[in-house]
Amino acid sequence: MSSDTFAEKKALRVAARARRAELARALPDFGGRISGFADDLAVTSGTIVGGYQALPDEADSLKLADALRTRGCEVAYPRVHAKTQPLWFHVPVAGESWQRGAYGILEPRADWPRAFPAVLLVPLLYFDRQGYRLGYGGAYYDRTLQHFRAERTVSAIGIAFAGQELPSVPHDAGDERLDMVVTEQGVRRFPEA
Repeated sequence: MSSDTFAEKKALRVAARARRAELARALPDFGGRISGFADDLAVTSGTIVGGYQALPDEADSLKLADALRTRGCEVAYPRVHAKTQPLWFHVPVAGESWQRGAYGILEPRADWPRAFPAVLLVPLLYFDRQGYRLGYGGAYYDRTLQHFRAERTVSAIGIAFAGQELPSVPHDAGDERLDMVVTEQGVRRFPEA
């Protein structure tokens, strides 16, 4: 990544977190709204979907994941197993407790069954019209998508408030594009590069 792109992303993240907090306060029913768009994603029954546990003020995907589960999908969740490696996904085990990961996020336990999702629900700070996203700076989802897409077809679905869209997000060759985004306004597919 060029130093200019790195600096631009770093500066945007500060504003993005404040903007996202405003949007979260304005849309307390966000999760319920986006769950109504589950059919629009065209995810077939039997698909393994990678969800995530939302941070405070983050666009929460749990109700959407529940809606996909009721349509016959299996939902797995990410775990950081090594800082410079792709995320590992695991299927929750009923009645067993989650653990706090290195970043304070609830994660599956390492002994829960591994899963290899065909669809990833992806958190973000900003997204643009081409499907690029601004993440948190650790590149976990970019590494994970690169790894999965080298092996098979994987769809990346950003989960965001509509107000998180920018005309353009700084990106470089290591940034993976989203296939679509779900906001409280609906599902939007991005053009192929």
